[in-house]
Amino acid sequence: MDGVALRRDGHVAEIVLDRPEALNALSTAMARRLAAVCAEVAADASVRAVVLGAAGEKAFCVGADLKERNAMTDAEIIAQRPVFRAAFGGVLGLPQPVIAAVHGFALGGGCEFALSADLIVADETAVFGLPEVGVGLVPGGGGTQLALRRLGPGRAADLVFTGRRLAVDEALEYGLADRKVPAGKAREEALAVAGVIAGNSPVAVRAAKRALRLGGGVSLEAGLDLEENAWRTVAFSADRREGIAAFNEKRKPVWPS
Repeated sequence: MDGVALRRDGHVAEIVLDRPEALNALSTAMARRLAAVCAEVAADASVRAVVLGAAGEKAFCVGADLKERNAMTDAEIIAQRPVFRAAFGGVLGLPQPVIAAVHGFALGGGCEFALSADLIVADETAVFGLPEVGVGLVPGGGGTQLALRRLGPGRAADLVFTGRRLAVDEALEYGLADRKVPAGKAREEALAVAGVIAGNSPVAVRAAKRALRLGGGVSLEAGLDLEENAWRTVAFSADRREGIAAFNEKRKPVWPS
């Protein structure tokens, strides 16, 4: 429906960019749907990990639908902007760990969706890039800031200023991908990682994600305070009590949260 599908398997949710006939280019309708799906997943306490994937064989996502945008007036483009920001913000704001399963082209907004995830699993066909300056734009889905934080200033500038594309091996070297898998295996690997994460304490994992996300760009002292807050969130929780009991009883924990 509107280019985004939502699947659930136990404690793992899978958000699928599902417009393969357009290489999963982000249209206005698709952006609205994605924001709504992300809000639904974020509010679902039973979801412990999220996989962000894409339908089709050629592309994860090639960014904004420029054919749609070509027919828009300036006023319509301005009206579209908050819709797009809500879509990208929805992915970035998910409280559960997000694993991007990338195959084929992840360009512009597609690269930004990957950057919005906590982990990026890429198969051998994956190609990343932020080519916006070549069409008179700048990355507008968080690309400048997310690339800066993930890659560092020099590598972020390289990608953004040149608009060049990175195949999977260079993406790994740059830190733009975390795991490389054979062609067609990104979804399988991402779901496997999500399953491992979903087996851990949901209270602890969410607290750890918050500390990691908020800690980027702050001083070490401020970051350690964030870690302290995360520790206090979990130290007296029912999850911690169950985790310690399960360890001592040599069994798998049954998380109460």
